Amino acid sequence: MSEVKPQALVLDFGGVVTRTLFETHGLTEHSLGLKPGTLDWRGPFDPASDPLWCSMQADEISERDYWKTRTREVAQLVGEDWQDMSTFVQRARGADPQAVVRPQAERAIHIAHEAGIRLAILSNELDLFYGKSFRERLPLLELFETIVDATYTKILKPDARAYAMVGEALQLPLSACVFVDDQKRNVDGAIAAGMPTVHFDVARPAQSYAEALSPFGLTLS
Repeated sequence: MSEVKPQALVLDFGGVVTRTLFETHGLTEHSLGLKPGTLDWRGPFDPASDPLWCSMQADEISERDYWKTRTREVAQLVGEDWQDMSTFVQRARGADPQAVVRPQAERAIHIAHEAGIRLAILSNELDLFYGKSFRERLPLLELFETIVDATYTKILKPDARAYAMVGEALQLPLSACVFVDDQKRNVDGAIAAGMPTVHFDVARPAQSYAEALSPFGLTLS
């Protein structure tokens, strides 16, 4: 049986297309008027500094629970009461979504698009965390053929149905869709669903995007 030729690149959004909130603590502190160094939780960049992150990685809490806690904590620091993650992200990242897009992501996405590779996003919380206006103000997303967002589908990765939804939207077998995510549990779910995968390393974005383009015979130049 011949190997299926990859035809689509399916990306997670937060952490893969955009820099993580861990990487932009300085921007967050500046935007919120907090003293530099106030935010000391570093997630994957320093797990020892972040027991809550370790609990999430151990599947003791969900990713949404992790960010609900951080949202409450940061809101308290500025004397406010934020009801959702999108308020945190929008307040932390200011008015320019482009400022938090990974340059490697922008380059890789344009390379894939220009080569005729189909593009999709499979996210657990794009609009839930970022807000619909963020998406509308990010021209890069216009290059994506489909966005499957659990904000609306209510089906979270690593549920097999989430991956099936993106395959159905693209009308492609999952074996023809290369999936990229920074959370190992989501990568494992994609593997179980029959997708070729790249476990995105937020500390090495250029290397990860090079790996993502490789199955298509493309390079990150």
